[in-house]
Amino acid sequence: MKISIFKTMAFVAMSVIAVSCSSNDDLVTDIQSQPHSQTSKEASKTQTYKVRFGLISLDGTKTLSGSYDVGSFLAENTVTGEVYDTYYGGGFQTLPAYYEGIPAGTYTFSAMQGQGGWTGYGSVTGTVSDAQVDADGYVTVYIPVTWAE
Repeated sequence: MKISIFKTMAFVAMSVIAVSCSSNDDLVTDIQSQPHSQTSKEASKTQTYKVRFGLISLDGTKTLSGSYDVGSFLAENTVTGEVYDTYYGGGFQTLPAYYEGIPAGTYTFSAMQGQGGWTGYGSVTGTVSDAQVDADGYVTVYIPVTWAE
């Protein structure tokens, strides 16, 4: 039994050595000669933006600081339906919350209730583009608080 295990291991080792010594020229040539797909060219041209999330309290005050019962801030593209979220897993998030890498477009922004369920949030629809980038380099979005306990 020990001899068959030794023979098997020796065969595997020799196979690995034989494969590792083979040339990769064919693989490199094939990869380099293939043109990039149109999708990858378009993806590399797509500009993305950094979104900063804040809240509007029940009395209308905008805030970008504090810790709140927010499970996640969401941005849903109104055309594609793609959703971006800031889920951190704890149920409470410290403001401001950030999401980097959102492509230009029109989004419905909202927030999900956190772990405690003490606050409800509304939504706002807005456009992400160069025109909305503020002096800090962010597109700042304020989500309205609709009720709180």
